[in-house]
Amino acid sequence: MSFLSKLFRKKPVLDPIDLSLVGTDMHSHLIPGIDDGAPNTEISIDLIRKLMGLGYSKFITTPHIMSDYYRNTSEGILRGLDGLREALHKENISVPIEAAAEYFLDEHFEKLIQEKDILTFGDNYVLFELSFMIEPASLKKVLFELQMAGYKPILAHPERYSYWHKDFDKFRELVDRDVFLQLNLNSLTGTYSPQVQKCGEQLIKEGLVSFLGSDCHHHGHIQLSTEVRSNASLHELIYSGKLLNQSL
Repeated sequence: MSFLSKLFRKKPVLDPIDLSLVGTDMHSHLIPGIDDGAPNTEISIDLIRKLMGLGYSKFITTPHIMSDYYRNTSEGILRGLDGLREALHKENISVPIEAAAEYFLDEHFEKLIQEKDILTFGDNYVLFELSFMIEPASLKKVLFELQMAGYKPILAHPERYSYWHKDFDKFRELVDRDVFLQLNLNSLTGTYSPQVQKCGEQLIKEGLVSFLGSDCHHHGHIQLSTEVRSNASLHELIYSGKLLNQSL
C-alpha cells in the first residue's frame, strides 16, 4: 500500500453501540423550566423517551445551580423532580429518575458545602463545573472542602475547559487527587470544537474518564447522541471497564 493510500484510508465504521451498556445517564437537564434545559414537561418527556430509546435505563438529572444566573435550590429541584415523576407516571413511562445538581464552582457553592446543603447521588458523589473562561483560583481549596466534608467530587465535562488543553497534567493531577472526571458523550462529535473532541479522546486513551453523561438539554443533543454511537473512542471507553455509571 502506497503512502498516499495509507494517508487517505478511511477509518472502519463501527456499528452503533447500545447505550444500555452505560445504563445510567448521570448528567442531564430534564426537569422542565428550571434552567437552560427542557422548557416544559412535554419536551422533558419526549427527551426521556428518546434517551431510553438509545438504551438508557436510569436517569440522574442535574439542573444548574449558579448563584448569579440559575438560582436553584435543593428544595426547588426536588419539587421539580416530583412533578416530572408524576408526569412520567401519567404517560405510563416506567423509568427510575433521580435528581442532583450541576454546581458551578463559586462562593455560593462553598457556602452550600459548609452548610451541607448539597444534592448527591450514588456513593455521595457531587457533580460540579468550572468557568469556561479561566481556571478558578479557588479550585484546590474547594476540592479540599468538598472532600473533608465527605463528598466525592465529579468534574463535569473537563474536555471543554480549553485552558487545560495544552496542560494535560492538570487532568492527571485531579484524578490523582481523587476527583472523578465525567465526559460529555457529544464532545466526541466535535460539536463543541475539534479541540474539545481531541481532548476527550485523549482523556479516554489515558484511562482518566470514570463517568459518561449526555448533558442533554434539547433535541439537538439527542441527534448528536444518536450519531456518536459509532465513534471508535466511545466504543473504547464503554468497553474499557473503567466507567462507573452502572454502579449508580
